[in-house]
Amino acid sequence: TVTGDVKGAGTDANVFVTLFGDFGVSPKVHLASKSRTAFEKNKTDVFHIKTHNVGPLKKLRIEHDNTGMNAGWFLDRVVVTDVNRPHLRYYFPCNNWLSQEEADSLFVRDLLGSLNPMDVPKFNKYLVSVFTADMKGSGTDADVFINIFGEFGDTGERRLNSDKDNFERGTEDKFTIDSPNLGRLRKITIGHNNRGSSAGWFLDKVSVDDMGNKEIYEFPVNQWFAMDEADGKIQRDILVGSTQPMAIVYNIQVMTGDIRGAGTNSKIHIVMHGTKGVKNSGKVFLEGGLFERGLIDIFNVEICELISPLSRVSIGHDNGAVGAGWYCEKVTIYCPFTGIEQTFPCGRWLDEDEADGLIERELYEMVSLRQKRLKKYPWTLWIFTTDMKGAGTDAQVFLQIYGERGKSDEMKMENNTEDSFEQGQVDKFTIEMPDIGRLQKLRIWHEKRHPFAGWHLAKVTLMKTLTKEKYSFDCGRWLDINEDDNEIIREIPATGRRRILIKYLVTICTGNISGSGTDASVFLNVLGDLGDSGERLMYMSKNNVNKFEKGNHDEFLIEAVSLGQVRRVRVGHDGRGGGCGWFLDKVLVRVDGTPESEAIEFPCDRWLDRNEDDGQIIRELVPAGEGLRLFNVNYQIAIKTGSINGASSDSKVFVKMYGEKGDTCKMMLMVSENDLSNYYETARTDIFTVETFDIGTINRFLIGHTNEGLRAGWFLDSVVISVPVHGKQYMFPSHRWLCKDESDGKVEVEIYPSEILDIERMINYEVTVTTGNLRNGGTNANVFCQIYGEEGKTEVLALKNRSNNFERGTTEIFKEDVFNITAVDMGVLKKLRIRQDNSNANAAWFLERVEITDNKDDTTYYFPCKRWLAIDEDDGQVARELVPVDEAFMRKGEDDDEESSTTLGLEQKAMSTTYTLKVKTGEKKYAGTDANVFITLFGIKDDTGMINLKASKTHRNKFELGMTDEFIVEAVDIGPLQKIRIGHDNDGSAGWFLESVEIDAQSLGQRLCFPCGRWLDTGEDDGAIVRDLFPNPLQTEFYTPFVPYEIKIFTSDLFGAGTNADVFIVLYGRFGVCTQQKRLCFNKRERTIFFERGAEDMFIVELEDVGDVIEKIRIGHDNRGVNPGWHLDRVEIRRLLRKGKGSETIIFPCECWLARSEDDGETVRELVPSDIITEKLARDGSLKVTEIEVEDAISVTTGDVYGAGTDANVFLTMYGDLGDTGERKLSKSETNTNKFERGSVDTFTMEAVDLGQVFKIKIRHDNSLLSPEWYLDQVEVVDLDTEEVFLFQCERWLSKKKEDKRICRFFHVMVQPKCVFVCDCVCVCVSLCSPVIPYHISVSTGLAEDSSTSSRAYVIVVGAGQHKTDRMWLDMTNGRTSFEEGSLESSVCHGADVGEIKKVELGHDGATPESCWLVDELAISAPTRGLKYEFACKCWLAKDRGDGLTSRVFNMLDAETISITRKIIYEVVVLTGDVQNAGTDTNIFMSVFGLNGSTEEMFLQKNEDRFERGQQDTFNLEIDDIAPLKKMRVRIDGTGSRPDWFLDKASYHTMGTYDCLFTYEDWLSRTLGPKHTLVSEMAAVVDGEEMVELTEYIINVKTSDVSAAGTDANVWLIIFGENGDTGTLTLRDSSKSNKFERKQVDTFRFSDILSLGELSKVRVWHDNKGPAPGWHIEYIDVKDEVMDQTFRFPCDRWLAKNEDDGQIMRELPCANNDKLDFNEKTKYEISVTTADTDDAETKENGWVILEGKKARSKEFTLENSSKKKRFQRGGVDSFDFSSKNVGDIASICLGHTPKDGKKVKGEAFWHVEEVIVTEKEMGNRYIFACNAQIPLSAKRDEFMTFECTRTVESFASKASSLVPVKYEIIVITADQKGAGTDANVFITLYGTNGDSGRRQLRQKFRNLFEREQADRFVLEMLDMGELLRVKMEHDNTGLSPGWLLDRVEVTNTANGVTTVFMCGKWLDTKKADGQIFRIIYPKY
Repeated sequence: TVTGDVKGAGTDANVFVTLFGDFGVSPKVHLASKSRTAFEKNKTDVFHIKTHNVGPLKKLRIEHDNTGMNAGWFLDRVVVTDVNRPHLRYYFPCNNWLSQEEADSLFVRDLLGSLNPMDVPKFNKYLVSVFTADMKGSGTDADVFINIFGEFGDTGERRLNSDKDNFERGTEDKFTIDSPNLGRLRKITIGHNNRGSSAGWFLDKVSVDDMGNKEIYEFPVNQWFAMDEADGKIQRDILVGSTQPMAIVYNIQVMTGDIRGAGTNSKIHIVMHGTKGVKNSGKVFLEGGLFERGLIDIFNVEICELISPLSRVSIGHDNGAVGAGWYCEKVTIYCPFTGIEQTFPCGRWLDEDEADGLIERELYEMVSLRQKRLKKYPWTLWIFTTDMKGAGTDAQVFLQIYGERGKSDEMKMENNTEDSFEQGQVDKFTIEMPDIGRLQKLRIWHEKRHPFAGWHLAKVTLMKTLTKEKYSFDCGRWLDINEDDNEIIREIPATGRRRILIKYLVTICTGNISGSGTDASVFLNVLGDLGDSGERLMYMSKNNVNKFEKGNHDEFLIEAVSLGQVRRVRVGHDGRGGGCGWFLDKVLVRVDGTPESEAIEFPCDRWLDRNEDDGQIIRELVPAGEGLRLFNVNYQIAIKTGSINGASSDSKVFVKMYGEKGDTCKMMLMVSENDLSNYYETARTDIFTVETFDIGTINRFLIGHTNEGLRAGWFLDSVVISVPVHGKQYMFPSHRWLCKDESDGKVEVEIYPSEILDIERMINYEVTVTTGNLRNGGTNANVFCQIYGEEGKTEVLALKNRSNNFERGTTEIFKEDVFNITAVDMGVLKKLRIRQDNSNANAAWFLERVEITDNKDDTTYYFPCKRWLAIDEDDGQVARELVPVDEAFMRKGEDDDEESSTTLGLEQKAMSTTYTLKVKTGEKKYAGTDANVFITLFGIKDDTGMINLKASKTHRNKFELGMTDEFIVEAVDIGPLQKIRIGHDNDGSAGWFLESVEIDAQSLGQRLCFPCGRWLDTGEDDGAIVRDLFPNPLQTEFYTPFVPYEIKIFTSDLFGAGTNADVFIVLYGRFGVCTQQKRLCFNKRERTIFFERGAEDMFIVELEDVGDVIEKIRIGHDNRGVNPGWHLDRVEIRRLLRKGKGSETIIFPCECWLARSEDDGETVRELVPSDIITEKLARDGSLKVTEIEVEDAISVTTGDVYGAGTDANVFLTMYGDLGDTGERKLSKSETNTNKFERGSVDTFTMEAVDLGQVFKIKIRHDNSLLSPEWYLDQVEVVDLDTEEVFLFQCERWLSKKKEDKRICRFFHVMVQPKCVFVCDCVCVCVSLCSPVIPYHISVSTGLAEDSSTSSRAYVIVVGAGQHKTDRMWLDMTNGRTSFEEGSLESSVCHGADVGEIKKVELGHDGATPESCWLVDELAISAPTRGLKYEFACKCWLAKDRGDGLTSRVFNMLDAETISITRKIIYEVVVLTGDVQNAGTDTNIFMSVFGLNGSTEEMFLQKNEDRFERGQQDTFNLEIDDIAPLKKMRVRIDGTGSRPDWFLDKASYHTMGTYDCLFTYEDWLSRTLGPKHTLVSEMAAVVDGEEMVELTEYIINVKTSDVSAAGTDANVWLIIFGENGDTGTLTLRDSSKSNKFERKQVDTFRFSDILSLGELSKVRVWHDNKGPAPGWHIEYIDVKDEVMDQTFRFPCDRWLAKNEDDGQIMRELPCANNDKLDFNEKTKYEISVTTADTDDAETKENGWVILEGKKARSKEFTLENSSKKKRFQRGGVDSFDFSSKNVGDIASICLGHTPKDGKKVKGEAFWHVEEVIVTEKEMGNRYIFACNAQIPLSAKRDEFMTFECTRTVESFASKASSLVPVKYEIIVITADQKGAGTDANVFITLYGTNGDSGRRQLRQKFRNLFEREQADRFVLEMLDMGELLRVKMEHDNTGLSPGWLLDRVEVTNTANGVTTVFMCGKWLDTKKADGQIFRIIYPKY
């Protein structure tokens, strides 16, 4: 931008630019400058911006926000340069003010541009004529604005102002607008800002004269623009020539943040942008909003343009009020026409005094939150009131419209004016309706029944706005209680539709039982095939003055448009009045005038009474003879009120459900199922059951309240709708106010399901119980029943309702209840178990019969009884099993015999399942309970029945706060668990907060978790004290099912043979399979009972299945108790045969002591079987005797070093691939009396079962006696059977005082000499596996209350075609167990390579309401693809927060995509040498160097057992794509107890079978070997060839001849070349005794260094120590002896803190690398690959143009001659051209032209796959992935442009570009408490040319890195090329080292390019992830 040279030309405002091109429009970009002097008078400012490619530029819009002290700006011109194609430079002249006070007062200007600065396109002129109407008060004093829209764009908002007094009554005002040509005009937006004393304005019309195109456009308006007139709008969209509205309504919700000072009084405006930004809404002012803290303001904006879905929105304010600053949280925009709701998060200030000072922001959609709603279409509605006297009404009018495909909602006709529906008046409304097809009828009504509310309606007209489809509904009747038929509701058929009005006579018959009448208001709705009548108040009975009295038959007339065949009747009352309960007998419906015999009867015969039957006061009836349940479905609606202050409501709540088969009426929720005394209380859940017709899948839900009562406002948390018949549960999150005074003021809201869950599918059973007509036959006891069918049974059902039940001679009907009378489909019923619990007085009961109706198929089963259920009558039984009387069912019932009782012992255990229950009580206050707790387990086949949880295995006082109680439950064959029911009897201090129940079924191999996280308390939550819990599948663990074993233990009959110790046993099978260690006694009491002298004790236990053969057992005890010593005779183990035909018993003889004081002192024995006895039921028992005995000889060699021997007890465990020996004491040496002495070899024999191949041993001592220290040299194990030898080289101390102070070690078997170090086998293994790649995942947890979680989190990565990874669990390291508040947790997970990532799912396994997790940010990177995605989530994953989801899918469109360094997965194999003491404990680091760069040091984890003598260790490492590899550097740090390491060799392999070997075969050690070094380099060997050769470097350092040039400091140097770098070289041993003196040349020699090839730079620095550390270097020469070439690195600069720029590190480029003259010519090789498809090739010519950053080449013809055919299918053709050097190539233009140049007939294409351009001088390669069909054309302007996909820069090119550059580094610390740091901060830059080295950021006399501070540093270094990343770190020193870094901005001052690195993370050992360094990638 060039600011003009006039007085006051500069500006302090924020400047923005928008680019308009052929391909679209860029977002509005803020021209932010680090320079405070930007936009000053006569100054040119350069900005680098990134945006999507908008194509060749046509226009530019430049503007500012008018903020600051001097906002006015005189702009001379704007120049835009395409950075990738610098020859494309567009000039946009302005030469005008952008100021409210100067010139035309515009501060937004559209500028036309061209590539030629002399060729300035002309603007078009538009003459705008504005006609103000000639009526009272029509003029305005406000400022009027207009925006003209055409096919090529818009003018932007322009203020209409001239010298005279504008917009007066009856005047025409003319204005001229200069603008680029807009093409044909489409619409205008015109409005005013409502300022001035009389702002209201009546606009007649607007005329626009397009002077350039000589065309005039008329825009008729004829409407008020006034807040207090008509519809209250002061801004409108007007279409050309429009007489009817065509507006599309956009519902805009603007949420102001809930932080201090968030609200504003400024005028807020918004601009909505369509796809690619081509269309926009223009600036829309959001009038009437409050914009107060925490509030949501809702606006309905009408735009005459369909631009949904939006690409972005711009929102801002005019900064024109006191307290103008505003914190915008988010904007949500819903377009009913497309049904798309989009959320645009903001979460930032719009305040010139906060953050970046912007008052307007561009917001982008979070696509993951996009919702698809029901599409609604705009209609225009006219209501005509007649001209009769008194025709008008003041009543509120309602309307409902019916079409062929459904009906609209009930609509309230609201208007801003108070004089609607006046006599002779036409009222116009805009409404929205879903697509209901052709309109059929309309219902219109009002609700005022007083004498002056009457209304005479002439007609209603409707027009579909978009299609102009019109419907008319003629009425011409009164809606008045004193006129016509006294009705205030009318149904009107559409004119032209053959539907007629019919009067229906409805007869309502009240029952003839006591108290059956009602005084409540009764309503009725008749439903037929063609619609419904709507709810009609039964007000005027034709035959009775006192309606609905006992025995009455009341008649009413309902006039409605023909309903067709009447199918259902919905009848109910409002529940008001003293005697409101009503017993309805039936309803009769017939057309008036038809005989009574044609009436349709709808029987009811039930109470509509809150205190009777099921408590419902609304019922839906079906005709007599049709099963009610065949038509109706029960919907259970659970409504949760929020837990915030004042959330409860006294108002009445109504709901309406919308489904795929239709929608319900609006239904008032009158009677709660869980019968809480007060509805909708804070944090309570109210449950209602609604019975209505089947609406299918529910897609949305309307809920609201009537806004009545003292506290009407209500905070609705969520709604859950369960439909047992469908097996579905719908979750509707709300979390919002329904309150006139809160948020958006709505009291009803439409919500959509966030989740649809599958639940157990239920059907309804209607149970009719008849009590006998005998004296005292009724009962007051509780009655329960259980129904059994062929396919299952119900749980125990309590038969209770709100009436007085089981009275003598009565029939009670029990309808379905979602808690206890719904059940799975049981098929044909078989029996009924019914019982009474004998509670209360008069419990005896004579049961006559039970009838059960299966409502699925309307079948009734009859169960006669005719017997007493009483303890003192009949046979004294209170339970009966009944069977149906029907003969067919009786025959089936005979087959249902009870199973025979199971056998005892082992067989019984095998048939039963043992469940271990862990019941966890929550940690809330008063969570524990004293009540009696019971549980029922439900399996697929059966249930356990109710089980009282009496005896806890863990606590005497059960169910206390935070405790987990354990119980054992036995059950027989109930199948896999589906759910549990747990509750208590409410006795004592009963309230209980149950966290979860965990059930472990070992015989099923399942561990299930049933989360609850709710109260079982009548005074909390929903008041329930019994809950059904379902298993959380994410927490279910599966393992190998356990099997039962019968273990008999025989204690010997010897003195003192018994024991009180705790005995345990382990069983071993083949191949190392073993059980867990099982304790045989649970408590002290059992330990005193069992294992007595001469006793035989039997235990039945469940343990892991060890296979067909038990090879051995290990049995022992813990040596505790009074008499722990034990003499074991034998152990017998019996188990069932796999085929169930018998059992086998294995006998394990022992006959020895397990005692410390007897025998060998062992308390653990391994026993092998002597006999196996198999018993089969089919034959006599046969005996099979198996004797197994295996011996191993063990030789232990003690080292020959001082103090090597030990007196301690030594223990050994051997591990083989078939099992292990258990720990054995090495007690009796066969070779030495005094064992384990220095230099001695001790031999031991150990008995054990066959271990197979021994691979590991564990050896330890107990550190006892005087000299326990022991140096172990080696252990040798010989298998005496096979004579196989296993050697373990140890060479370690086992000592508390030496090495690493361990006395227990593991050793692996030595690699045998025959095992050659090979690489090929590894590659084969990898290639056979499916491609699995690493994903690096980090999750930031938010800072809100309850934001942390201890649940397990997971991620699923989804690619194209729904290809996705398995669930990858984010298991934490460093001992952390939860995602803490404010933490940052990182994980590396491995999953399938899904290709391009499309979505990421993040979730956790917490299923209780307590499992809340606030995810602030999610980052996932795929290093193998070089991409990282960051999601600003800021969302809850919780059942009771946000939208109720515990997992969320994030769309990649919402992610910030960052390019990171691409990695290759290498398998690295490291072999430690087979020499004495070769192994190490030190830290090992590795780095590799390749042709295309080098890696940073990689740490190789020790993991305890790696890097041991003769051992081969394998690592999978992520390494930069730098192949082919040249060399490797290995470094050890010399720490640890064994600091020396003998490295044999290492190899690298990739999945692409690239193999590379590095051989060393020497020590890395300060003391061992010839080199005495901790660092070594190895040349890569590929296919037997060394990639790098050794050389000697001679370094000459010339100190300058200036005063004090010499240094006393220590100096280091690194040399860089094409093969990497040398590593740090210490310049210590010089040819001169006193180094680095003035004018001196010091020579240093470094021999046996791997050659770097051509050199590029050196890095030299010193430590600033000594009396005179400052140093001035003239140059450094490096000579490569093998190449015989000297490289010079001139410097001539100071390395001193007090001289020059204060740097003590410098990088010096090589002077040998000549710069390329870009004016010279060069050669290009162009390689073209034609696709390998049938129609890819061509016989014609191609042509190409190279577009570089320096210039554009001429056109090169790619000639295709007949002699040498080119462009064949799948072929690669190369062409050489000479050209001027165009610099780095950004793109190519590729054309396809006929050879003869003639016109082309027909279509022809050339399919080009790839083009590679190689610049021959430097060797740089530019790769273009085309994969496109190039059309054949003779025209040169028809071609395709391709961007460069990848550049491969040669070493020569990189070296030549190494010139010193100053980098300006700005470090911004975040604005948060404690964000600043006192530590020393360091930076390392990484670019395409290498890295900068670690540089300290310091300044004198300044306190750096303070909160919200920007610190500026200038560092000189060699040109880094394109910056790839930065590493920021600090040294954690100072009082407050923790640091919150916001961002780093790095500017290359040579080319002005700024790279921004966003951080926003803590560098703090106590926060986030505890790291004090961050690697940050560029945002742009």
